[in-house]
Amino acid sequence: MPDTLDILPLADLKAHLRIDHDDEDALFAHLIEASRGVVEGWCGPLDDFTDGVPEPLVHAMKLYAGHLYANREATMAGDLAEAPLGFFDLIDPYRQRVC
Repeated sequence: MPDTLDILPLADLKAHLRIDHDDEDALFAHLIEASRGVVEGWCGPLDDFTDGVPEPLVHAMKLYAGHLYANREATMAGDLAEAPLGFFDLIDPYRQRVC
């Protein structure tokens, strides 16, 4: 089983989010784990990809982790936040469908 930080290294997520400090590295590591869980919930275990995790799924993990970072509460006043645009488009080819 590949370690989640081998699939999406902390430095890659921080570059994606344009974060240049180390103050929240523990939080980012948790967000990466959470985003893996969401992607696996839709697509199955990432370990099942024998040629490595497809890049669209890694990018979906970045988008979802960024969404969780920007929206830290379950509810918020004003506009409702949804999974970031493109997340479902990225995971769709890899989704496990139940007939």
